[in-house]
Amino acid sequence: MSPWSWFLLPTLCLLPPGAAPRRGAPASANCELKPQQSELNSFLWTIKRDPPSYFFGTIHVPYTRVWDFIPDNSKEAFQQSSIVYFELDLTDPYTISALTSCQMLPQGENLQDVLPRDIYCRLKRHLEYVKLMMPSWMTPDQRGKGLYADYLFNAIAGNWERKRPIWVMLMVNSLTEVDVKSRGVPVLDLYLAQEAERLRKQTGAVEKVEEQCHPLNGLNFSQVIFALNQTLLQQESLRAGSLQIPYTTEDLIKHYNCGDLGSVIFSHDSSQVPNFINATLPPQERVTAQEIDSYFRRELIYKRNERMGKRVKALLEEFPDKGFFFAFGAGHFMGNNTVLDVLRREGYEVEHAPAGRAINKEKSQSPSSGLTSRVIFAPEVPSVEVRAPEAASAAHSLLPPHVPPAGSADLGGEGERKFRKKRRRPRPQRRQRLRQFSDLWVRLEER
Repeated sequence: MSPWSWFLLPTLCLLPPGAAPRRGAPASANCELKPQQSELNSFLWTIKRDPPSYFFGTIHVPYTRVWDFIPDNSKEAFQQSSIVYFELDLTDPYTISALTSCQMLPQGENLQDVLPRDIYCRLKRHLEYVKLMMPSWMTPDQRGKGLYADYLFNAIAGNWERKRPIWVMLMVNSLTEVDVKSRGVPVLDLYLAQEAERLRKQTGAVEKVEEQCHPLNGLNFSQVIFALNQTLLQQESLRAGSLQIPYTTEDLIKHYNCGDLGSVIFSHDSSQVPNFINATLPPQERVTAQEIDSYFRRELIYKRNERMGKRVKALLEEFPDKGFFFAFGAGHFMGNNTVLDVLRREGYEVEHAPAGRAINKEKSQSPSSGLTSRVIFAPEVPSVEVRAPEAASAAHSLLPPHVPPAGSADLGGEGERKFRKKRRRPRPQRRQRLRQFSDLWVRLEER
């Protein structure tokens, strides 16, 4: 997700996604809904072609907190686009299972074996505290939906002793009161994916789970221990009431709804990874923090932006008569070396679409175009690699293979190699099924 320039701010301390607001900050992220559409923030960019395609910047918060502040032209662009692409396919069970698999230690290992004893004991104490407090953090609405503390704790933190330390760090960072209260409502990305499915749009993903996941596993052991220790120190300080947080989820929502488009705070959400650079650290620890910062900036920002931009280019060139809506984390479109910059270097004209500006209409689709079929396109399993038509690029593509439904217009010979059909079986009688939760990327509601 993106320029994440907050990695570069040396005075920022570790950011927990749901920490309490700092003193003096507004208690609510709600701001007055602007009476004029033109006064709203816009995270929409138009790729000028015929039909037009769009980039839309999302944030990873419950969609109910931001939906009324998203301009009408952004929603119209989503409605008009034939195909919707995300970073990951958030509706596919494979995405969740692959994330889970990536987080696990090698078979036969557990945290008690790999962590220093003092850190392991502090971690265990903190998780016991969270489990004790979680019933008081749950909302009446969550309980009314049958979502209870024990279930939620096990869904998020279950099997924590088998997880890699870096993922335990991220898990601990998200186990806060505000974050727990948001569980059960889809984040904006997931809501758009569900809407695309409901509207029977074609969907896809430009990344593999492994491409988001494996860089986190690339830190060396001493860096991971440093990161986990810093996370525990902050959580312990928060519990003791001795720490003030510079930025919170509430600040993020407020800036998305009615703040500065260029605000550095959007990078917090895009990163999903906290910043450890702190002016109070001893010199050697500050070096470690800077090494972690540089690594994540390279692996999770610049390399991903380049890869995502090239895959967007491949899709646009492969299907010049289709209108795409690319919904990525807002941070991917801000700062330097963004996805927008990649497309512009490739010769595409990409311009910001302010709120209130009318968007161009897409070419009309023939009734047999197949673009209204109820099909969800999922990433291939990791063992199957499909190359995109990228010039001299060794990166593997995640252009989900599928073909149009029977009776629909063909997407072209090259398209048949990139796309495969995945039929949905008729839905059985509605049954209760377990909700699924991902501790990092998405929060799934029962559907």
